[in-house]
Amino acid sequence: MNQAMSPPPAPSPTHAVLIPSYNPGPGVVDTVRAARAQWNPVWVVVDGSTDGSDVLLRTLAAQDDGLEVFVSPTNQGKGAAVLRGLDEATARGITHVLTMDSDGQHPAELIPRFMAASRSAPTAMILGRPVFDASAPLLRVRGRKVSNAWANLETLWAGIGDSLYGFRIYPVQALREVMRGQHWMRRFDFDPEAVVRLAWRGVPALNLDAPVKYLTAAEGGVSHFNYLRDNLLLTWMHSRLVAGFLIRLPWLLWRKARGGHHGTDRH
Repeated sequence: MNQAMSPPPAPSPTHAVLIPSYNPGPGVVDTVRAARAQWNPVWVVVDGSTDGSDVLLRTLAAQDDGLEVFVSPTNQGKGAAVLRGLDEATARGITHVLTMDSDGQHPAELIPRFMAASRSAPTAMILGRPVFDASAPLLRVRGRKVSNAWANLETLWAGIGDSLYGFRIYPVQALREVMRGQHWMRRFDFDPEAVVRLAWRGVPALNLDAPVKYLTAAEGGVSHFNYLRDNLLLTWMHSRLVAGFLIRLPWLLWRKARGGHHGTDRH
């Protein structure tokens, strides 16, 4: 006996899924369909892709009122793509966006759980804390521990479970103000710098476990991570953040002494 299909999700007036996308290959269609099965609306910002995925996504959106595709003619970086989505959200009254990667690594089935957590704690950023399987490259797993250690130092251990995992929910107004206030956070440095600067503003972190899957090339996996370039970018980013941390240190210590915001963990 065939099971009845689940009805499509009703559009949310406050929360949207935002997918920045750069040359993800044809697998992006599966990623977007999985997100749409869980949420409405879903927005994709195509960041200067040259692999034809913009055509696939526009074709998909033409058949789906819950999906919108925004195309930038040139590649400007993940942070720039997210900022475009934040601008759209502000214009439409969307208060929170859940960001996820376009390459199929992130668990679309957890979107409703993360959205529910955000609705229960609307002032918080809801951060995915990655649960790795055997597919995770050991070098990447170890490397992120370094970035996480710096992020926790720079925020005086405000409770950031993972600084790099891009499956997370941001309060739109707070993040947009942070990004419009300076010209960094436009490329690979976006994810860790966003959580540190939001923590400085007093935005609490709520951490939720979420699996991450590293797809092989045979499975359609696409990685734009360049070990030397992106680690140099992260080093420069943390140098800036340490300088900002030292300037803010007296105020951060005062807030911590008064019982300021701390992260919350959920499994």
